[in-house]
Amino acid sequence: MATKKIKELPVILVTNDDSISAPGIKALVEAVQDLGRVVVVAPDKPQSGMGHAITIGHPLRLHKVEFMEGVEAYTCSGTPVDCVKLAVDKVLHRKPDICLSGINHGANHSINVIYSGTMSAAIEAAIESIPAVGFSLLDYSVNADFTAAKIYVRKIVEQMLKGKLKKHFTLNVNIPAVDASLVKGIKICRQAYAKYEEAFIERKDPHGKMYYWLTGEFVNFDKGKDTDVWALANNYVSVVPIQFDMTNYELKTSLETDWNL
Repeated sequence: MATKKIKELPVILVTNDDSISAPGIKALVEAVQDLGRVVVVAPDKPQSGMGHAITIGHPLRLHKVEFMEGVEAYTCSGTPVDCVKLAVDKVLHRKPDICLSGINHGANHSINVIYSGTMSAAIEAAIESIPAVGFSLLDYSVNADFTAAKIYVRKIVEQMLKGKLKKHFTLNVNIPAVDASLVKGIKICRQAYAKYEEAFIERKDPHGKMYYWLTGEFVNFDKGKDTDVWALANNYVSVVPIQFDMTNYELKTSLETDWNL
């Protein structure tokens, strides 16, 4: 009698930039824990705004920690990108089937994707041919309600696990900070053209030395109704497919044609 082969569970790597102690990463794991073998490798301290930084000037530390029952978890002394690199090489000893980053406390729509440690972790996974998603909730509070976010995280991850994904598959997903009953659904969007109008507050420390504190206001210059900013303002979950190839192909063609080089 033939023995029925048991299907191996997908390996799901989870990381973030708010640290392993942030409520958002726990919510992310709770949303997908039964969908595969979940392994967490996350920073041991907040790493927001680190972008795609990596640690090269001093050693990295990796410690196994208690996190949630049935979930293997580690803290890393480095950046979110370091977490992904170490997870593949020293924890899993293989590439996971997918990588999930988040759930970030705060927006990563529009230009935020450039600065975000959450998204850089997902992009690093994609560079290594691991399909990845970064999830963010538009609520910076440590007491944020992740109920709606967990619903839509699960919907998206279930879709990802249904079939074979392209090796550089990467999504930037943002969830509005409203009650789950008010979320209208999911919109596949483009990244809005918006940025921060920044200023530096100038102050003196107790020793009389000057220091500066970055502040600013988020300004949306894009009035399109197909953008992530529009979707979130209208209570939709925004899903933006992104890529790490930053080549401007239109400009490339123009330069080849117009420049006499």
